[in-house]
Amino acid sequence: MTESLPIIIITVSFCIFFEQALLGLGKFFGFYTIIHERETRVYVLFGDIVGVLDQPGIHFLWPKLGWRALVVNWLGHAHTRSMSLDQKYLRSIPVNSEEGTPMGIGVWYEMFITDPVAHIFRNVDPEGSLTANVKNETIKNLSNLPLLEMLVNRHQMSRMVRQEVSAESAKWGYKLGSVYIRKVHFRDENMINQIEEKVVNQLRQVTSAIEQDGKNQVNVIASRAEQEASIEFAKAAAMRPQIVGTTLQKISQDPEILSTMFDILEYQRIIDGEGELVLVPDHARGDILTQLLAAENKGEPQTPKK
Repeated sequence: MTESLPIIIITVSFCIFFEQALLGLGKFFGFYTIIHERETRVYVLFGDIVGVLDQPGIHFLWPKLGWRALVVNWLGHAHTRSMSLDQKYLRSIPVNSEEGTPMGIGVWYEMFITDPVAHIFRNVDPEGSLTANVKNETIKNLSNLPLLEMLVNRHQMSRMVRQEVSAESAKWGYKLGSVYIRKVHFRDENMINQIEEKVVNQLRQVTSAIEQDGKNQVNVIASRAEQEASIEFAKAAAMRPQIVGTTLQKISQDPEILSTMFDILEYQRIIDGEGELVLVPDHARGDILTQLLAAENKGEPQTPKK
């Protein structure tokens, strides 16, 4: 088994090499070709178009091109074009508004090849021509528009550009798909700074107006609350004498309760006061008064006798 392993490797390698060489020779001499999805190949021999293949799959050229299939790959040329959808974005195309404001417009558009023969022979650089055409039509149709319309009405501007470009691009085998004005902006930095400053000032004014309005509403609510509270306090102050008088009238119907209540009120006033309270027993009232008078007399300075 180990002796036959190198022979197997050499045999497999030779088969792979022979297969690739055979397929390469088959393509070179026009025996067959492979067309991928969304792809077209145009064969040109001695300045003449000898065949166009636009269906994906394996194609045998000899039944389609005859003897020219044998020499078309090394005496002629095979142009391959992708038919897939492509897209491009053009940034900041310079235009001026009706007021003379320098503006920049960004245009996004799609394109795809519809006629590969026209795409190859009618224009040396069809993609560059389409880009230049889009720029020119954008400047032509969107210049001198009012500034407000230019900033708001992008859908109508996109339709205007697409209608003008589509007819011209069809001559080069291109078909223009969707066109969309993606961005509209100011190109002058000083104008941008002025607009930003103006917007900031307006925002500050609006903010201060909202704050002042809120303070005014709070003051109105507070004044109304104070007014209603003062009215209720005035009503309560007016009703207080009536309530107190009615209560005292009910209490005065029982003399014992009335006397007790006034005693309690008197004690309460004495407790709330800041004066000192001296309690003197009834049986010692006379002696204590005599001692207090004597103490006051001792504290007075004596006048010398003449």
